[in-house]
Amino acid sequence: MGRSRRTLPEELLLLALDPATGTTAQPQSLDLGLAGAQLVELALAGRIAPDGDRIAVVVPRPTGDPTLDCALELLRRRGAPVRAVHWIGGPRLGLRQTYLSHLERCGMVHAVAGQMCGVLPTTRYQATDNEISREIRARLDSAIRTGVPPDPRTAALAALAHAVGLGKHLYPGNEGRSSRSRLRDLIRHDPMGGLVAHAVMDVQNGAGAQPRRGPAPAGRQTAPGVRSAPEPANGVPMQPHHGSMARAVAH
Repeated sequence: MGRSRRTLPEELLLLALDPATGTTAQPQSLDLGLAGAQLVELALAGRIAPDGDRIAVVVPRPTGDPTLDCALELLRRRGAPVRAVHWIGGPRLGLRQTYLSHLERCGMVHAVAGQMCGVLPTTRYQATDNEISREIRARLDSAIRTGVPPDPRTAALAALAHAVGLGKHLYPGNEGRSSRSRLRDLIRHDPMGGLVAHAVMDVQNGAGAQPRRGPAPAGRQTAPGVRSAPEPANGVPMQPHHGSMARAVAH
């Protein structure tokens, strides 16, 4: 995968960044969205594919993107297709910070040091070129305004933006209600994006906390309304509790 094109996790993060304050909207659900965006990006690269409600590795060859390749390798190590809801709900170590640091190295954001309550060090990230964020936003606006089915990448971005709750950040207030509704409707234009977006919302609704019902056969889709418990982490790195990451984004 060439690095001339921004990945979906990068675009989702840029959408979430507030250009005025340097904080990220919906930070907790955004972390889930970034994990989901990695899955969609790997699917667009032909490395993974949906298998019912599970994700299967079809081509284990690296993409050339270190962060994506780490996720791909973890998926490969599972040895069998993994449920999207369990993968997205699995804790990750500093995924948002990893992408923020990458955007900073690429010159798309710059770090602004500060303090919380005058004591705790914080770092906010502000876009260095708002034109990039405007271009990403324009793709969503066009899909919402015209009603023309968007390309899979834009459809997946819309699905993820809706899933993590960015609709009220991008299209606030009563005047943005119809745009938020159309943003939600774009979820149907990309099957992988839809699968991942629904998994993100399921995790937020507590699907990953249900008691184990026994493993389902590989490739078999769970019956409607039935949720399974999360599978063991199997090498997925743990994420610290909120507040434990030094120099984390303030919001």
